[in-house]
Order: sequence, then structure tokens, then C-alpha cells
Amino acid sequence: MAENPSAPLQDQVAAMLAAAADGVLPAIVQAGHPALRTPAARWTCQLEPAQLTELIDLLRRCMHAAPGVGLAAPQLGISLQLAVLEDRHLIEPEAATLRERTELEFFAVLNPRYEALGPEMAEFYEGCLSVDGWQAVVPRHRAVGLHFESPDGVAQYREFSGWPARIVQHETDHLAGELYLDKAILRSLASNAEYAARWAEPGIGLAQRGLGF
Repeated sequence: MAENPSAPLQDQVAAMLAAAADGVLPAIVQAGHPALRTPAARWTCQLEPAQLTELIDLLRRCMHAAPGVGLAAPQLGISLQLAVLEDRHLIEPEAATLRERTELEFFAVLNPRYEALGPEMAEFYEGCLSVDGWQAVVPRHRAVGLHFESPDGVAQYREFSGWPARIVQHETDHLAGELYLDKAILRSLASNAEYAARWAEPGIGLAQRGLGF
């Protein structure tokens, strides 16, 4: 009998879903975990449709509980090109305007890849649920086009700009084994406490002057 190469993934997901059904949400893995540094496996229908739906729901629950605006499967230790995104957090109007932060309705992506739409970049502080307690300034494409598959197997293309484009890039990078620190201006790195006490503003001018970047 031939081996099923998807069996280990199916078993891992089944165990995680069973624990979640008993009220135990999986921990979000932290920097240093190999799942965050290994390119995730492409989605090739390794899971049954119902199991995929449950996994997407679990990712969304973990994202909300953290709380965050995106979560990729490798952040739960699952090597699969799957991520969920959603941003409905309210922030001050000045910050929302400067950062071009608009509401991002929930959606899930499989096998995503993005491309820059123009040369314009944007630099803002960014954090990650897998680098808990820290933030750094990351230059990102201001606008991107995202190619992906929806959970029902349909090829999709959407364009994003501003803060939603930042979320798209951050989560897609996770699936390539990349963390935001790989693209960050490291002199800007600040603990959450130091950021809140010294550098919290809509832009990054205070931090640029104070930290020298």
C-alpha cells in the first residue's frame, strides 16, 4: 500500500482541532521555532474540505484572541500556505489617515504571492504575534497585487494599498519562512513598553530622531 504523504499534516491538524474543540487553543509559536523559518508546503488539497474550514476558523479564533490582524498557519506550527487576514481595529483618525489604515474584511488565502504595484514604499512600525513584545520599522510596498486561491479552490486576484497592503505582505512573507525582522530597520527595534513610552505616534519621526535611523 502506498504511503499518504499528507497523513502527518492531517494528523497534526486533527489533533489540534480536537484540542480546540475541548477549549484549548494552540499557542502561537515564537521566533526560533523552525516552522517560522521553513517555506510552507503549497496547498494541494492535503486536507478534507471540512477539515480546512475548521482550520481556517481556528486560525481566525487564535488571531482574535491574540489579538492581531493576520495569522499564518506556520504560526501554529503547521507547514501549509494558508493565512487569514482581518482588520477591524479602531485607531485614532490622524493615525488612520497617515498610515492609510482602512477596514479589512475577513478573508483566507491559500498559496498567495504578491507583486508591487509601483515603486512607492511606506515605512511604519510593525509587530508580529510570533515576535511577542517587540516592534520595528519596516519598509513595505505601498500597494500590491495579491494572487491566491480561495478556500473553495477559485483563483483570485485583489489589489491592496496602505495598511491592508502591509498586512498582506506580512502574512504572505510568513509562508516563505520570513519574519518582519528580516526587512526591518533594526536600529528602530523597540520593546512594546519603550515604543509606548517614547515613540508612539502616527508616524516614525520621533523614533528616527531618537534612535538614529
